[in-house]
Parts: sequence; structure tokens; C-alpha cells
Amino acid sequence: MSVNPQRSQDVYRDAGKNVLFLMLSLNRQDQTNEKAAVEETADRLQAIKRSLNVRYPDSHLRIACGISSKAWDYLFPQAPKPKELEDFTGIKGDKYDAPGTPADLFFHVRADDQSLTYEVIDEIMTFLRPVTKVVDETHGFRYFEGRAIIGFVDGTENPVDADAVEWGIIHEEDPEFENGSYAFAQKYLHQMDAWKSLSTEQQEQVIGRRKFTDLEQGDEDKNQRAHNVVSQDNRNDVEHKIIRMNVPFSDPGENVTGTYFIGYGRYWDVTKTMLTNMFTKNDLLLDYSTPVNGQVFFIPSIDTLDKIADDEY
Repeated sequence: MSVNPQRSQDVYRDAGKNVLFLMLSLNRQDQTNEKAAVEETADRLQAIKRSLNVRYPDSHLRIACGISSKAWDYLFPQAPKPKELEDFTGIKGDKYDAPGTPADLFFHVRADDQSLTYEVIDEIMTFLRPVTKVVDETHGFRYFEGRAIIGFVDGTENPVDADAVEWGIIHEEDPEFENGSYAFAQKYLHQMDAWKSLSTEQQEQVIGRRKFTDLEQGDEDKNQRAHNVVSQDNRNDVEHKIIRMNVPFSDPGENVTGTYFIGYGRYWDVTKTMLTNMFTKNDLLLDYSTPVNGQVFFIPSIDTLDKIADDEY
């Protein structure tokens, strides 16, 4: 096998206009039936995507599905395992903590038409509903011209094109799982009243960018606890990158608003370092944003999905 982004799932695409995130836990009552349901899902997933793309070619449907470390051990106890896949048990910071959430399966579906995100998950759950429980289901949306719900443009520093392939999918360092990826999913709730009470200049100090132009602040103007300072991984004088998407969600009548963060990467260790820096260096954004879940998942390549479907693990 060689590096080929056409054999990866949708880990380096746009965030989408309508987004559905789903975390599931296996019932762990009948391993044989539960494994069979996962194999059936792996077998049907690409067909579901192809069918909907034929019927709705302008919908820009994107799908990624993942498996957690504990689920991999449960479903495929004799199989090789992705090198960096581990259970995320949380990060304890000086001021704030990032919780780990027990979850087994993960789906990230996005499309221009919300009916397609519904259809994908409804069809998937035909196979998985009898053997799983829902841990979290979050429906997100594109906010204005791609801004986070707190008003700043999202994804400015994302790698693109060849760099997206370089940082987004696994290479020869783990040949069994080449063209796969690691995904970290984390849901935040925002204290929007407190955030909105800040002036634009104060908000810019929290983020480290200008709100309206999206220009990065100069080093001399930045707070050293600004989000875009402490959330980096610059080991060995190299800026390590991931493909990140911050998806807004809200129940405005209930005054519940937040961001669903999804980060895809070639290396889980890069995302983990960024998260550790945020919580141990007291990222200013955490004064207004509280994480309520989090887990890392392996996103299999198309070839690995085929192996799962064919019961080769």
C-alpha cells in the first residue's frame, strides 16, 4: 500500500453546512453479533455514500467513521492495532480539566442538505441500533461565512492540498493502517453572556487574531495565554499541524450554545500535545468554554474498512 488520499475517509474536507456528530457505545452483551453489526456497517458505508452522491450530486456529502481503542480491543482482540490508538482518559489542568468520555464508535457526517445527514445516520443505525447506545448526538451548522459561534473565522491555519495529506493521514510509519487517520472529538459549551460582555479588543486578546479581518496579531500584541499561542505544537522548531474543524451548535431558546471540535491528524500525539498545552497553560478561551466530553478514534482507510467488512480482523 502507498499513501493515497483517495483511499482515506473524508478527514481533510470542508466542515460542511449541516453537520451531525454521533458517538455510540456497544452494548457488550454479545460480541459476535456486535462485531457482525460493525462489519455490516463497514460494508455498507461506502455504498450509502455513493448512492446519495448519485442522487444528490451537489450536496457535498462527506462521511467519516471511527473506532475507539477499547472498541478495537473488544471487536478485534487478535488483530494488529493502530500504533497511536489509545483510550483518552482526560487531561487535568491547573485551572480546568478535559474529561474523557467512554465511547466506541464515532460518525461525522456533513452535507449542504440536512436531509442527507439524517438519511446517512438513519441508514447506519439500521445495523447499529440493536447493539449500541447513544453517548452523544450533536447537530451543527455553518455559521455565516465559516465563523466559529464566538465570531472568529475558523480553520485559517489548516493545512491544505499536499500539506493536508502530509498532516492528515497516516503514512509509512504504520503501514498496516496507511491512509487512516486519528480523530479527536470534543464538545464544548460556551458561556455566551460572559463572552458577549467582552469588548472586541478583549475577545481578540483571548483568541490572538483580529475578529473582523482574521489577521493574526503581532507577537508583541499577543497575550501569551491566547488560544492560538497555547494550542500549538512546536516541538523541535517545527509547527506540527492537524486538520481542525470547529462546528457551532445551539438551542438558543434554552440558551445552550457550543462548539463541537473535531481534529483529524496523521499523529494522535500532535493533537494530544495541543490539548495538553491548552489545559496546562490555561488557555484564555477556557474561561468561556467548558469541555463536556472527549475521545480519540481511529478513522480506518477504505482498505481497512474493507478488511473489517470481510471479517479479516
